[in-house]
Amino acid sequence: MKRVVVTGLGALTPIGNNVTDFWQSLISGVSGAAPITKFDVSKFKTRFACELKDFDPLAFIEKAEARRYDLYTQYALISVAEAVQNARIAFEALNRDRIGVIWGSGNGGIQTFQQQVMEFAQGDGTPRFNPFFIPKMIVDIASGIISIKYGLRGINFTTVSACATSNTAIIDAFNYIKWGKADMIITGGSEAAINETGVGGFNAAKALSTRNDDPATASRPFDTSRDGFVMGEGAGALILEELEHAKRRGAPIIAEVVGGGMAGDAYHLTGTHPEGEGARLGMLAALEDAGIAPADIDYLNTHATSTQQGDLSELKAAERVFGRESTLNISATKSMTGHLLGAAGAVEAIACIKAVENDLVPPTINVNEANVEPAYKDVFNLTLHQAQQRRVTYAMSNTFGFGGHIATSVFKKYEKN
Repeated sequence: MKRVVVTGLGALTPIGNNVTDFWQSLISGVSGAAPITKFDVSKFKTRFACELKDFDPLAFIEKAEARRYDLYTQYALISVAEAVQNARIAFEALNRDRIGVIWGSGNGGIQTFQQQVMEFAQGDGTPRFNPFFIPKMIVDIASGIISIKYGLRGINFTTVSACATSNTAIIDAFNYIKWGKADMIITGGSEAAINETGVGGFNAAKALSTRNDDPATASRPFDTSRDGFVMGEGAGALILEELEHAKRRGAPIIAEVVGGGMAGDAYHLTGTHPEGEGARLGMLAALEDAGIAPADIDYLNTHATSTQQGDLSELKAAERVFGRESTLNISATKSMTGHLLGAAGAVEAIACIKAVENDLVPPTINVNEANVEPAYKDVFNLTLHQAQQRRVTYAMSNTFGFGGHIATSVFKKYEKN
């Protein structure tokens, strides 16, 4: 099997529009939650979210080009451009038949879908749809546009597994390279669902926090007063590459991908298994794939969205995998970024990779220590309030999606052996 390394990262998040700013905000404990500015929220139960800040797509994309793309595709292109630049890739010097794209999104062009359907519903019944409606809306189009932009003719498809989506994409990309089917794959995910449809739909499902009086502290994983997740938006991009291919072109090697595990909860449409059965199986599968023991994991980035059942079931799963005497650090970075849905796995993978690179674990914010889940108050180091310096050789990232989808990836400090 081939070794797979990470040679480039790109991030567009509610707490930073590039990897450097994202990481700095993350380790500083900055909350990205604030009142929604994208539409009139006066009649909505939830009136805040983690929107991008000071973001202008026209600073990155020509106006005519931007009109052809939904926001989720714009986010994808911008994060990928940063990753490509950071990886120092000259595509014209490489075999583009063996470079692919595996991109993820949970909702695809939901903004385009909402706009076009509402315009039709408010009209006289004549179907006057924009010719770009379908190409802008379909969930796989970002992957296709990335490949077209860079002339990449290798493996190309999109994963959809709800909020496990971009972690699933990373694992797929890892496996295809490991199996020798590609030299390099651009992977990650993007999401742009902060609109009437997205917020209204998740409100109807009673999934969102309604802490409108204090948005900045609303995302509070592991705190007994948590009342739902805070929606986020943005994208995360990773360049995964076969080790020898990366070395031949003198690429910067940031970390190594060593394992991926997937499983199913087989329990409920939207809820997680009360004992975290799927999460347990996903973590064990990832450990087996990496060829390591639970004790080798130094940092676990949890899915932990700030829902009552979800956070508790994940801690139960972690206890079953790692035991009550574990010395690993756990943190929930959604306390800062909010929940980026299909893009969450990619953004959290970047958090894990930066933790490995810097030997620094980002914190969990907004948790009152007196209100930590009682059964786990003295069991795990939840990295509360402040980032913690420690050796991070292995980092694990969990993501779970509606429908019971489970995806867990493992990243390792790169060693030249």
